Amino acid sequence: MPQAAVRLEDLSKTFGATKALAGAGLTLRPGTVHALLGGNGSGKSTAIKILAGAYVADAGTIEIGERRWDAPSYDAREGFAAGLRFVHQDLGLFDELTVAENFALDHGWPRGRGGRIRWGALRSRVAQLLERYEVEATPDMIVAKLRPAQRTMLAIARAVQDHDGADRVLILDEPTAALPLHESEILLRAVRRRADLGQTVLIVSHRMQEVLSVSDDFTVFRDGRTVANLVDASPTEDELIAHMTGAVVTAHEAAPASREATTEPVLEVRGLVGGPLTGVDLTVRAGEIVGIAGLVGSGRTSLLKTVFGEHRPAEGTISIAGRAASARDGVGRRMAEGVAYLPEDRLGEAALNELSVRENLSASVLRSFWRGGRMAHRAERDAAEGLVGTYKVKTTSVDAVFASLSGGNQQKVVLARWLRRNPRLLLLDEPTQGVDIMSRRDIYASIRQAAAAGCAVVVASSDFVELCELCDRVAVLAKGAVTTSVEGEALTVDRLTALTQSSAPLERAS
Repeated sequence: MPQAAVRLEDLSKTFGATKALAGAGLTLRPGTVHALLGGNGSGKSTAIKILAGAYVADAGTIEIGERRWDAPSYDAREGFAAGLRFVHQDLGLFDELTVAENFALDHGWPRGRGGRIRWGALRSRVAQLLERYEVEATPDMIVAKLRPAQRTMLAIARAVQDHDGADRVLILDEPTAALPLHESEILLRAVRRRADLGQTVLIVSHRMQEVLSVSDDFTVFRDGRTVANLVDASPTEDELIAHMTGAVVTAHEAAPASREATTEPVLEVRGLVGGPLTGVDLTVRAGEIVGIAGLVGSGRTSLLKTVFGEHRPAEGTISIAGRAASARDGVGRRMAEGVAYLPEDRLGEAALNELSVRENLSASVLRSFWRGGRMAHRAERDAAEGLVGTYKVKTTSVDAVFASLSGGNQQKVVLARWLRRNPRLLLLDEPTQGVDIMSRRDIYASIRQAAAAGCAVVVASSDFVELCELCDRVAVLAKGAVTTSVEGEALTVDRLTALTQSSAPLERAS
């Protein structure tokens, strides 16, 4: 066989009774971008963790360049020596330090006489790396001030700073999961340029359109096995999903045609001012799914948090089902009025990470299980098991720790926690960020089902494909105000891109 940058053969790994990998294989051609795809439990994360040294394989072989190991004897330090470099979703950057200091912490400080740090030499070396990797930053800039795509490119440059030749293999694990669409495009163009210069890149991502736009080759895992190897290919999203699921499916499933918004307004916002919001007008009716599109800083998250009562407005009015809210109303009042909110930061703001799936599901309705001075644990468990089945949560048990679930299943749990309250208004901030394609389909189905039952839904998302697939109408937010809205045939990714990027004043719409 021809020389590969990386080749995994017959890789196996078992956790108790679970076979995470069952003879999986993967081959990276030098100088290509290779996408590794698969749903929750497919084994792709396990394979990456074996290469990174977090897990030890049970069987198989690992080949990196001209070096080859029996997989159980593979050592991550040897993989590093052979050229593997990793950039994980958590970039591992120190926000309060300078760019140069972040490089030095990873690679060492140049020293002069008496052990003094040669700051000039460090800045000079880092400046050259920043130029080579097209990172718009200076060595003395504080990392916290960089844009998201700049931070990711900084992490890439830092990972390969010792040597970025063709024998280095860069493994990117969900590099765009936390990036808005326009920042993802900047990053992916930079990754493509690195491959064109001879770098080998393995990318793991749930964003199908992104991997299709940048990748040369595709490998799909399912149930711990390799089910597709597509070399120098141009597959469609539906074809990749068919490999991932084992069935012919359609990625862009339309909302049920029978669902129509009623004339009853559930949410009415007029002249809302506060934080980045400069005067938002918005109406959402029962049974309607309305998207909020806008660049970073436009006020998407602030709008949702203000409606939910987390932020108090300086001016303007908010009405829920015809009742004008008071400026003193907080989250408790909003919940009593039937408002539910899923924040963008699932782990930081929405989840009880060290508690069980059952406890997370019960958190929004604890009083309903409090009987005679004690918790009705049997009823709580039965209800949790019913929700796990209804919302297709993959877990070994309702007593499993929430943090042990995949991102997609965590999001299903948080969504189920709110939907069990039958909200009249559901606010969603980046509802499928970092979620695999199958979980995304399940989440969309749950949202559509809630809307069909009469719930009004507001979705703030940086993913324009998501907004076009899911929403009946999308309001464009710019400089803290709704500038226009689009629906029907006009609701396209290109149209949303043009509207959010435009600096021309547009007619406001609700």
